Amino acid sequence: MNAVIKDPQRTHDRMHQDRDILDNISTAIVALDSELRVVSLNVSSQDLLETSELRSLGKTPRKLVSRPDTLVQILKQVRATRSPLARRGMPLTLLSGRDIHVDLMVTPISNSEYGISMLLELQPVDRLLKISRDEYQVNAQETTRAMIRGLAHEIKNPLGGVRGAAQLLARELPSAELTEYTNIIIREADRLRDLVDRLLGPNQALDIRNLNIHEVLEHVHDLISAETDHCATLVRDYDPSIPEVLGDRSQLIQAVLNIMRNALQAAASIDECVITLRSRAKRQFTIGNQRHRLACRIDIEDNGPGVPPDMLQSIFLPMVTGRAEGTGLGLTISQSIIARHGGMLECASQPGRTRFTIYLPMDTNNA
Repeated sequence: MNAVIKDPQRTHDRMHQDRDILDNISTAIVALDSELRVVSLNVSSQDLLETSELRSLGKTPRKLVSRPDTLVQILKQVRATRSPLARRGMPLTLLSGRDIHVDLMVTPISNSEYGISMLLELQPVDRLLKISRDEYQVNAQETTRAMIRGLAHEIKNPLGGVRGAAQLLARELPSAELTEYTNIIIREADRLRDLVDRLLGPNQALDIRNLNIHEVLEHVHDLISAETDHCATLVRDYDPSIPEVLGDRSQLIQAVLNIMRNALQAAASIDECVITLRSRAKRQFTIGNQRHRLACRIDIEDNGPGVPPDMLQSIFLPMVTGRAEGTGLGLTISQSIIARHGGMLECASQPGRTRFTIYLPMDTNNA
């Protein structure tokens, strides 16, 4: 009886084809051999577990997560019984110390030509909840912008009439002392018009070009350093491998600058203000209701007192501010700019650590 000889090139091609499929799905998949050693991790699992395939190959789950006893027990049970097993909302602690919750599905594999004995499917529950919140936030942003546009129209039309009438009245008044009152009307009408324009945010078309996001961050870094006379500590934590993004340089600078100034003002009450600028690449990432193969994440983190919990849900709404002298428009404008780029702006805060996160898609022109 002749033995069947496998074609190595064909096997190699099939492995690459299968890998391309795995790297383009959102579920984190980890392949293990019969000794519970890692054979393969797709892109989503590397992102979820905050590791790389190169560092994980040949390692056991004890090298992937902290406190892995429950996970190892499940894997041994599946290996012994050869029956699939599922766990809902299973807690995992990553090696970085971050806690996550996942829906876990372990499936035994028989007669795999790649040496795979079982597959782990990990679906982060936290991420699904976040996608739902992000989609709600996008819808809320659109509703708010539509309301502001309608309100601006209703204000600016009669405001123009008031200003014009004041100008005509000023020409008919007999003395310069009386025209001072009409000048006050004109100045206040102009101030209110400018306020409405700021509520609407930038109205010029985006000048979309390929740009280095770190050049944008460095420009803002230099502006803030000059404004504070180098009194604040600015920490850079960049990922130099991030490719160019499509965006409007001047408007992105304005968006980041508004957030940085907000962080400075919030941390003004503490002895040493530290602001961190961080960039990372995110693979297979969902912004709103659209999934992107590659996204840029920018964190702006400060060590201030934090955002009050009752304000956290409304912090991006116009005129919402925690400072008596604040206008409540800086974050609203930043959010509008990021949304026009097809991105998302989020905030997470606790005393001593407030983080604003910008997500920008890098795979297509979403502006």
